[in-house]
Amino acid sequence: MEPIIKVGAGIYEPREDSHLLAEQVEKLATGKVLDLGSGTGYQGIIASLKGCNVVFADINPLAIRCAQGNAALNGATGAYIVSDLFSSIRGKFDCIIFNPPYLPEDPQNTGADVALDGGADGRVFINRFLKEYRNFLKPGGFALLVESSLNNYEQDVAAFGGEVLAKKTVSFEEIVVLKLKGQD
Repeated sequence: MEPIIKVGAGIYEPREDSHLLAEQVEKLATGKVLDLGSGTGYQGIIASLKGCNVVFADINPLAIRCAQGNAALNGATGAYIVSDLFSSIRGKFDCIIFNPPYLPEDPQNTGADVALDGGADGRVFINRFLKEYRNFLKPGGFALLVESSLNNYEQDVAAFGGEVLAKKTVSFEEIVVLKLKGQD
């Protein structure tokens, strides 16, 4: 079932990458789930409706309010935290879901969309995430991460014992969902 999602001003509207990730969340999310960079709450809502215990986290307080509203609209539940990636996160999770800003910044665009702009090489948030995510996974836990052909996702598959679960070519890039292992 596709959740009903209302998008607030300045909140990333679910697009192809979101839908590709949602398919994997529907298949794999289990137990205690962290929806990091929640935005509208789309991924966390899907996990909650599957029976997962979800923590919705986003740096933007307006996004957290949007996620709360959408969760209520869909009969989903969870905890809601304003957090810059893992800065306010406590505890360990079975699954961490993250659809980061992964597009390389456009020097021509001075009004960059914070939900899309991943810095010069598109990896600013991906690299921050990769440094910490394992510290927040339970044994046997995993992360579902969206990346793009524009930011060399293959290096993360190799470095983090990951696998590509899904791919979709969209205009100028290939979007992928990676499943990354936690610590053994």
